[in-house]
Amino acid sequence: MRFSVLALLLFCSGCTHMAQDEWTGRDKAQHFLSSAFLAAAGSAYGEHQNWSEGHSGSFGVMFAISLGAAKELYDSRQGGTGWSWKDFTWDIAGAATGYALWNLGQ
Repeated sequence: MRFSVLALLLFCSGCTHMAQDEWTGRDKAQHFLSSAFLAAAGSAYGEHQNWSEGHSGSFGVMFAISLGAAKELYDSRQGGTGWSWKDFTWDIAGAATGYALWNLGQ
């Protein structure tokens, strides 16, 4: 799992189609909130599958981050808005927050 995240980061660091965006805005809030929701939902799914708390949380966080990375890969295609490290950073922050909120509810 760690290797795939590292490979994705290395692969995308050479993207030629990068977004020219800001750190704040409605788009960033959407990235944050959707990743938080997906991480919490993925963690709850793991819990309902009777996985351990650690496994459920890891699944939720990686689920949210993977979807965020997939969205950025889609954006980096020809004619897209471009890969945004700022969007991806907000995805990671949202996934961590979603996991923390899910964990508090345990």
